[in-house]
Amino acid sequence: MPGQILPESSVDVLIVGAGPAGLMAAAWMAHTGVHTRVIDKRGTKIFNGQADGLQCRSLEIFDSFGFAERVWKEANHMLEICMWNPDETGKIRRSDRIADTPPGISRFQECVLHQGRIERFFLDSIRDASWKTHPVDVERGVLPESLELDDSKVEDHEAYPITVKLRHLSEEEATPEQYGKQLQDGLFRSNLAPDDTDELLTKSRAAAKEGSEEIVRAKYMIGCDGAHSWVRRQLGFEMEGEPTDFVWGVLDIIPITDFPDIRNRCMIHSASSGSLMVIPRENKLVRLYVQLKEVVPDASGRADRSKITPDTILAAAQKTLSPYKLSYKYCDWWTAYQIGQRVGRNFSKQTRIFLAGDAVHTHSPKAGQGMNVSMQDCFNLGWKVSLVVRGIAQRYILSTYQSERRRIAQDLIDFDHKFSRLFSGRPAKDLTDEEGISMQEFKDVFMRGAMFTSGLSVDYGASMLVAKPGAAAVQGDGTDVSAKGEKVVAKEGLAKHVELGKRFPSFQVLNQVDSRPWNFAQWLQSDGRFRIVLFAGAMTSAAQRERVGAFCHQLENILKRFTPEGRPIDSVIEVLTIHSAKRISVELLEDFPQVLHPFSEEQGWDYNKVFVDDESYHEGHGRAYEQYGIDQERGCLIVLRPDQYVGYIGELEDVKDLEVYFGNILVQPQSVVK
Repeated sequence: MPGQILPESSVDVLIVGAGPAGLMAAAWMAHTGVHTRVIDKRGTKIFNGQADGLQCRSLEIFDSFGFAERVWKEANHMLEICMWNPDETGKIRRSDRIADTPPGISRFQECVLHQGRIERFFLDSIRDASWKTHPVDVERGVLPESLELDDSKVEDHEAYPITVKLRHLSEEEATPEQYGKQLQDGLFRSNLAPDDTDELLTKSRAAAKEGSEEIVRAKYMIGCDGAHSWVRRQLGFEMEGEPTDFVWGVLDIIPITDFPDIRNRCMIHSASSGSLMVIPRENKLVRLYVQLKEVVPDASGRADRSKITPDTILAAAQKTLSPYKLSYKYCDWWTAYQIGQRVGRNFSKQTRIFLAGDAVHTHSPKAGQGMNVSMQDCFNLGWKVSLVVRGIAQRYILSTYQSERRRIAQDLIDFDHKFSRLFSGRPAKDLTDEEGISMQEFKDVFMRGAMFTSGLSVDYGASMLVAKPGAAAVQGDGTDVSAKGEKVVAKEGLAKHVELGKRFPSFQVLNQVDSRPWNFAQWLQSDGRFRIVLFAGAMTSAAQRERVGAFCHQLENILKRFTPEGRPIDSVIEVLTIHSAKRISVELLEDFPQVLHPFSEEQGWDYNKVFVDDESYHEGHGRAYEQYGIDQERGCLIVLRPDQYVGYIGELEDVKDLEVYFGNILVQPQSVVK
């Protein structure tokens, strides 16, 4: 209202959008104690439909936040893919069966569970982690109305250079008007629908309710507000790419059908009636992705969504599945979308305001990448912002977000461009049919992309965080993210099956003290700490014990250098040890230096930091050294970033390189500056 003095407040991190990407960012902030606000224009979370596919890497990430078991229990596990193609008569027949997830690549496999449940698990994790420090709640029905960034304060760590005016909507304003009054649909979130943010703001301003506006000043801001991103528009950033003419409908139904593979993931090409993907869901549901060949975009390139209904989608599915029958009595949710691939030119403004998820890359959902890659954007970004806000890391590490994730987004767009066209194209009738799609090529592309779609092929280039040889700008998106100080290059040959810039593999090890078997990644929790994994080798050898002792003496000095006064020695860098001797041949307190099992006056020795590659009483032998490709006598050391990606590999004698590596990343507290 005119002349009204608006309330003002400050916050370390403001997150716009409470979908999976925004909640991933919020989870990092909650688990590391950062003062954060999360706003979303919708009045409620999702309860039906939307994204559903969960890849291996996402489940590993959920495990690091402590809720993978909840997802795994509720989700439908996808184990087999069936491919159906037309035979010489035009009738669809099963042509192949393959594993949905390549065996042995992860302790998890792909599963499906609707987005609303994923959001629920995130919200519970955020609540449980943040209630003692800075409680984080999603504020719903709240829109950003204006955004300013003071360039003169960008490099001032204590400043709040971002100013945002927020508008609080009424319950009526925050409730979307959906197509289909009795049936939930997702068209209002689809790329076929225009953005309604400006309309919501206009209506709310017209109502002019006192107390509906406030000013927030923030150190950092993360825009996770979807493909129509308001934050992106305010920054003036553009997306590159274009839509296609392929329009697809989506139905979540309990199917009544004689199609034999309805409870398997299926990719179906018909001779002339389009394509169909079957995704078996939880609670007897099945999701159908159906090509709508009858819906043709107009001259502007945009399809008319008013012509799309559940009946339209069902009729198209029935044509593709013929001669098999398909109907339903219960539909849980439906939507439609037009395939397009676009990627943002910029992922951040002055490394103060960031964009993530659909705000910087859009593509078709059939490869199960949308929610997964969006969450992994913020899994990459969240710990970096948290460490910088808390004064633990140098601010320039934030430049690695765009360098690392924009390249991944471009890889995704390239894969989706090829995959979606092969899926949407007409099958070739024979070898002479040059306009048709080769079904063998489709299968080959899909199988080659399996590691990519699992999320496990992510490979970050050289930077101050990843000690790879070569030019950092070339290995990323062109951004120069090389170390500011002396360059360190890791020795990858010491761990032949561990790759710099990739997620650290996980194998079974035993706790040294109580012999309990663990999948090692279960100890790589998302709490914001770097980790040194010390492969201590043959600890029964006097020479090796001497090497380990010498390393630990110098390691303690490194840890103290980067640990704030009054904090535990493992609060910034945690050391976890895996040795290769027989478990019963060594003792924790006698044979391992104290820095490997720190002592606390309140809690005594830490018995959960030293592990052994030995045989379990009940679970067999994990053979971790063999699977990591590490010498069982000499071992090595591996540095993991807080997101479990490998940053450095070296010998136990490479203490100087280890110190330089951390010196290029971390802030040395004033209390320990010499």
